[in-house]
Amino acid sequence: MQTIPRTMSGVLLKGHGGFDQLEFRTDIPVPKPVADEVLVRIGAAGVNNTDINTRTAWYSRAVVEGTTEQGAADGFSSGAAADSGWTGTEHTFPRIQGADGCGHIVAVGPDVSSARVGERVLLEPVIRTVRNGAEHVTYFGSECDGAFAQFAVIPARNAHLVACELTDAELASFPCSYGAAEHMIERCRVGSRDRVLVTGASGGVGSAAVQLAARRGAHVIAITSASKAAAVKDLGAEATVARDADLVSALGRESVDVVIDVVGGDQFPVLLEVLRRRGRYAVAGAISGPVVKLDLRTLYLKDLRFEGCTVFDPSVFSNLVGYIERSEVRPVIAGVHPLRDIVRAQREFSTKAHTGKIVLTP
Repeated sequence: MQTIPRTMSGVLLKGHGGFDQLEFRTDIPVPKPVADEVLVRIGAAGVNNTDINTRTAWYSRAVVEGTTEQGAADGFSSGAAADSGWTGTEHTFPRIQGADGCGHIVAVGPDVSSARVGERVLLEPVIRTVRNGAEHVTYFGSECDGAFAQFAVIPARNAHLVACELTDAELASFPCSYGAAEHMIERCRVGSRDRVLVTGASGGVGSAAVQLAARRGAHVIAITSASKAAAVKDLGAEATVARDADLVSALGRESVDVVIDVVGGDQFPVLLEVLRRRGRYAVAGAISGPVVKLDLRTLYLKDLRFEGCTVFDPSVFSNLVGYIERSEVRPVIAGVHPLRDIVRAQREFSTKAHTGKIVLTP
C-alpha cells in the first residue's frame, strides 16, 4: 500500500496581482478525502487562461481589456474585488489553482469503493453539488483547491477512469480546453455539413476545437498566424486565415455556418458578418477583449443563435474520455515545466507564441 505523506509541495495563490502572488511551498498539508471524495496523486496539470484570469482579477467587470502579456505579469487588481471570481462573486484566498489534472487515486473517502485505489484518472473540472434542492456549480482549482500540487481531492464522480497509452503531461492537456471546445461544438450541434470558423486556433481551446470539429466531419477554417498555419492544418483545418486578414474578403459574406470563438475584441462584428443566416455563434473566452460592439439588427435580422459556454453537461466529459481512449483526438503539447517553475510557464503561456498546451508536473 502506498504511503501518503502528511505534507506536499504545491503552489498557493495568495491574492490578486502579479506573479508575486504565486508561492511554491513544500509544507502544504495533504488533503483528506471526505464522503464521496477521492485523493489523487497528481501526475501533471495543464496551464489555462482561467488560472491567469483569476490571479489578475480579469473576471471583474471593471476590466475591459484583453488578456495581455503585461496584464498577466502585473495583474489588473492588487486588492479585493467584489466580482473577481468567474461567477461574479469575490474570490477567496489562499487557493491552489489548476483546473486540468490527471493522476492515480491513492485513497478514498467514506462511501467510495476501495477498489478504486490505483485507478488512473482524468479529472473533470466542473463540480456539481445539490444544496436545498438546487444545483450549485464550482470549478476545480477555483472555488476549491485544484491540481497545482502533488495531491488533490475531488468528488469520486469527477475522477474518470481512463485507459490509454498517453503520458501524464499529454493526458493533463485535455480537461479544460477540450471540454470547453466540445461544449461549444455540442451546443452548436456541429455536423458534417457545417463550415466552421475557429478563432484563436493555435491556443489550447482553439486547437482542441479544430480537432473536435474535424472529428465530426465539419469543414474547418482556422484563424491563426502564418507561422502556425501548418501545425493547425495538421490538426484538421482545411484552410487557415491570418489573424489580421479581412474576413469578409477572405471568406465571403455569410459563408460559414458556425463560429467557435475564444478571442472576442474588435473582430467580433466581422465574425457575425461571415455567419450565414440562422448561423450559430459560441464563445468561451475573450482574449482580445471582453467588451464588443454588437449591432442588434445583425443578430435578429439574420436569426443568429448565440451560445455562451462555461459549465458543460456531464455527457461532454464522458464523451471526451471516450474520444481519448479511442485515439480520436490527440494532445498538442507546447512545453512541460516543473511545478516550481509556474511563473516561467505562465510567462510563456501569456506570450501566445505557442501551439497547444503548456503543462506542469509536480
